[in-house]
Amino acid sequence: MPAVSKGDGMRGLAVFISDIRNCKSKEAEIKRINKELANIRSKFKGDKALDGYSKKKYVCKLLFIFLLGHDIDFGHMEAVNLLSSNKYTEKQIGYLFISVLVNSNSELIRLINNAIKNDLASRNPTFMCLALHCIANVGSREMGEAFAADIPRILVAGDSMDSVKQSAALCLLRLYKASPDLVPMGEWTARVVHLLNDQHMGVVTAAVSLITCLCKKNPDDFKTCISLAVSRLSRIVSSASTDLQDYTYYFVPAPWLSVKLLRLLQCYPPPEDAAVKGRLVECLETVLNKAQEPPKSKKVQHSNAKNAILFETISLIIHYDSEPNLLVRACNQLGQFLQHRETNLRYLALESMCTLASSEFSHEAVKTHIDTVINALKTERDVSVRQRAADLLYAMCDRSNAKQIVSEMLRYLETADYAIREEIVLKVAILAEKYAVDYSWYVDTILNLIRIAGDYVSEEVWYRVLQIVTNRDDVQGYAAKTVFEALQAPACHENMVKVGGYILGEFGNLIAGDPRSSPPVQFSLLHSKFHLCSVATRALLLSTYIKFINLFPETKATIQGVLRAGSQLRNADVELQQRAVEYLTLSSVASTDVLATVLEEMPPFPERESSILAKLKRKKGPGAGSALDDGRRDPSSHDINGGVEPTPSTVSTPSPSADLLGLRAAPPPAAPPAPLGAGNLLVDVFSDGPAAQPSLGPTPEEAFLSPGPEDIGPPIPEADELLNKFVCRNNGVLFENQLLQIGVKSEFRQNLGRMYLFYGNKTSVQFQNFSPTVVHPGDLQTHILSTWSSPLAPARPLQAAPVSGFLDHERAQLAVQTKRVASQVDGGAQVQQVLNIECLRDFLTPPLLSVRFRYGGAPQSLTLKLPVTINKFFQPTEMAAQDFFQRWKQLSLPQQEAQKIFKANHPMDAEVTKAKLLGFGSALLDNVDPNPENFVGAGIIQTKALQVGCLLRLEPNAQAQMYRLTLRTSKEPVSRHLCELLAQQF
Repeated sequence: MPAVSKGDGMRGLAVFISDIRNCKSKEAEIKRINKELANIRSKFKGDKALDGYSKKKYVCKLLFIFLLGHDIDFGHMEAVNLLSSNKYTEKQIGYLFISVLVNSNSELIRLINNAIKNDLASRNPTFMCLALHCIANVGSREMGEAFAADIPRILVAGDSMDSVKQSAALCLLRLYKASPDLVPMGEWTARVVHLLNDQHMGVVTAAVSLITCLCKKNPDDFKTCISLAVSRLSRIVSSASTDLQDYTYYFVPAPWLSVKLLRLLQCYPPPEDAAVKGRLVECLETVLNKAQEPPKSKKVQHSNAKNAILFETISLIIHYDSEPNLLVRACNQLGQFLQHRETNLRYLALESMCTLASSEFSHEAVKTHIDTVINALKTERDVSVRQRAADLLYAMCDRSNAKQIVSEMLRYLETADYAIREEIVLKVAILAEKYAVDYSWYVDTILNLIRIAGDYVSEEVWYRVLQIVTNRDDVQGYAAKTVFEALQAPACHENMVKVGGYILGEFGNLIAGDPRSSPPVQFSLLHSKFHLCSVATRALLLSTYIKFINLFPETKATIQGVLRAGSQLRNADVELQQRAVEYLTLSSVASTDVLATVLEEMPPFPERESSILAKLKRKKGPGAGSALDDGRRDPSSHDINGGVEPTPSTVSTPSPSADLLGLRAAPPPAAPPAPLGAGNLLVDVFSDGPAAQPSLGPTPEEAFLSPGPEDIGPPIPEADELLNKFVCRNNGVLFENQLLQIGVKSEFRQNLGRMYLFYGNKTSVQFQNFSPTVVHPGDLQTHILSTWSSPLAPARPLQAAPVSGFLDHERAQLAVQTKRVASQVDGGAQVQQVLNIECLRDFLTPPLLSVRFRYGGAPQSLTLKLPVTINKFFQPTEMAAQDFFQRWKQLSLPQQEAQKIFKANHPMDAEVTKAKLLGFGSALLDNVDPNPENFVGAGIIQTKALQVGCLLRLEPNAQAQMYRLTLRTSKEPVSRHLCELLAQQF
């Protein structure tokens, strides 16, 4: 690049920038900018003979003003004129202005293209590079159409300079990514591969990036690059750090090029040529050997570069999956990282070992690290590392260690983060089913699973255990005994009631001989749970009761009394009313023989792929099939149900990372038919043909009750007052009127939260079409965990359905996962809704809770502000006085501080103030403020995107009944918002 002469310093630009920096206020800055814009405009209009230096200076000023955030609507033509200059600095400023300010639809684009063509044809390497950089920076389709044919020619031309080749390769890569159809494949593709042998390392690096992108679409056209890439990699790996001095980074030769070459090789299968393959294996062994050598520098840059090459090497070894020795060595190397002090290295090691566990060559080597992985699951502070540890335990599980791994995952489930509990439940259920040698252990595991995480046990899990118990005669008695004991617990999850109702209805006779589980005791135990359950579960229990009449005739009178009760025969729910009427009639009219025939034991379920495994595959997303099937088949493993083994995916290296919340899950395929109690009984008895499938689309009333963000009304007038009550507390009554009471119970940990909403019907009339919905006036990502609740409907998997109209995950501030509640709420009854909340980035406005229902035929609706404020994600932080004041001084910019002086609205009690500050989320620091009457706090707002440190100081003045509150954070909006929230509490 040409040297810049002393006269090109543009003193006028330096003075202007200095003036801007010296402005004391925003108004002064705008005044100075407007003055300069008027001067530049007059120069461009008045003086037609401006020299190149003056044009360059004024264009630079316009560019600087634009970068300050002000609109520029003139000067474009002068910038285009600079492109025709023969001076490097003037041409450079012209191209810079065009790259930043000129729109691809501008009328000047034709003039710009002509200037670029002239520079590309000039054979001046400096001007050619400037033109190529401009094409890449703008990257519009118009420029691609104009130059896509010229750039490959420049790239492979024999007389092109190295810097021009490098720029041409990167420019072509940019155009190909923007518009792949514009880059023609031709004879130049064979010649570009030979750039891998170029003497200039910069050209090789750029060429590798281009070839890697191109070969993904046209692998056969670039197949010859394999031998050249291996040759170049071999030279780099075997060289000393002094051989490639210009490209050595902290004693590591050409780390970026090495990583790019290894990624290029992952686009192809192992080399067929024995010599090339041998040379490549030698390279990979050399990298693994160097990883064992003591570091040549203690700098983190050295270890980062060295580890980048190592992990990419391991990825290539896993991709080939053909060298047992290398796979085992890679596993041993990763095992050393499992206890490394760097969290990132532990995460990457666990992630890589997940894919190594799917190889038959390295699976046993991975299993040797089971104790270390279990320890990571228990002790890791980072949730993402714990998640990868759980993934690895799942991947390394086989018949020899299944019981140990399942027990550890169950233990972890009790404290696991809410976002991944459902996936852990699915994995435990799959492992218990796949590797069970003792069916009683399988039953115990699933019932324990329901006890620990009942809210996250989807229908597929308890359907599956019913299928297996039904198909296995030898486990039915044990299952009946175990579930009977589980139902005796004072607090019993509804899923346990479902499983117990089905199993006792089918096999309760197997334990009826014991006086402790006699038929009346079984019925009494089940019926004690009846009033606590949802409509679907009550329907299942009614089916169990009619089964009891067949199994235990002595209970007939008692059960008929229950069915004859007014609460059943006149139930507002049509399904429950129909079942009660038909079951009562059936038990009264039918003879014993007819009753035994109609209510005989359910036949075995047909063999099929486990619906649990299918659901986990959907949650993990496309390409995860081989990880879930383990890629290998344990010869001793078999499905308990005798089902067909799932077909392994052809993807060889699945990504262990997955969408754990299921927020992007595809619509699930049809699930297996529902077991007894979900409607099949009535269908089998009273239908000659197949049962009609209910429509899964919303009815008109459901459509009315499913508002989007644009459909709901404004919050009620007292919404802000109700919200303020929850800023410093998590539990209480959010809203109450003569019809409805809404209670809240919540807990938050780091950037995750879980909220229980309790909706109580205060009247004696049933609420119809009851539909609470969470929406947001800003950027919220909401997902409803929905399940078809009709007892007659076929089994449908729990799925995550995005609410239409909300923003994408990259822009969202909150992710809220909800479960639909029953659409009818009986008089005097209460229903519960669970919300899982993840704070993705800082937010200012809380979500809205819209509740709609029909009361006495009239539609009712109200909108509240959900008590989720930014301080809920506060993590208290303890620090010494010296650290506090040091951090306080660091946050001294005006926009980082928010201060408010206000009059006390409540009695000034020190203990109450302390309790409110602790409830707000901050840690109270003692002996920090010189005035003992003042309160000082510190904490960190945890979001997925970033952490926001916060310091606060509250100064009460008891005589004046006033407070002064000062907050300092690293983000201006957060400071102001927290200050407003906290000030309202005093």
